[in-house]
Amino acid sequence: MQKLCLECDEKIVGRIDKKFCNDACRNAYNNAKNKDHKNLIRNTNNWLRKNYRILEGLNPNQKNKVSRVKLLEKGFDFNYFTSIYTTKAGTIYYFVYDQGYLPLEGDYYALVKRER
Repeated sequence: MQKLCLECDEKIVGRIDKKFCNDACRNAYNNAKNKDHKNLIRNTNNWLRKNYRILEGLNPNQKNKVSRVKLLEKGFDFNYFTSIYTTKAGTIYYFVYDQGYLPLEGDYYALVKRER
């Protein structure tokens, strides 16, 4: 029985366990299989990346204070973060990976970087 390429349906020559006729077909098949079928995942990852870059850019010394207006001017979206950390005292930090922010009084935020 002749095996056919999973991508282009051409005959496969070579090893018995081979699934693709060449590397281009293998790559095309896997790229299509692993593609984000929904824009939601791609858009969420893009927002997280953008928020991370903004926090990283405004926090070069690992601790900083910045206004809400400054974050919004840069395009920061407060709806996208990766985790929440609550201290024993009840203080709530929001993190985008290792870059975090703490809401302060007067529309200011303390920016921090989590140590690993």
